[in-house]
Amino acid sequence: MVDAENKNLIEVEVAYAKPEAQVILTIFVAEGTTLEQAVKLSGVLDHYQDINNSELKLGIFGVVCKPNQTLRHGDRVEIYRPLRRDPKEARRNRANKPS
Repeated sequence: MVDAENKNLIEVEVAYAKPEAQVILTIFVAEGTTLEQAVKLSGVLDHYQDINNSELKLGIFGVVCKPNQTLRHGDRVEIYRPLRRDPKEARRNRANKPS
């Protein structure tokens, strides 16, 4: 809950998941904060060196968004990992694989 003294702060979550672990951090940021700013303020980039800051792919609740999109109270910023391979190609390979 946002403290009454800090009416211009909003509560958001920053989430990052790997196959072996996930982290969801709750932070308070100023109104007008962008997705990219929230990720930097959360400190998650310092703990996960595999996140490429120059190629951040971000979203809010499963919807891909631009890094400069402004956050609202209660939003969950999600940091997406790059795909290891093209999903269409993987499906095609599975379909062509003999049973």
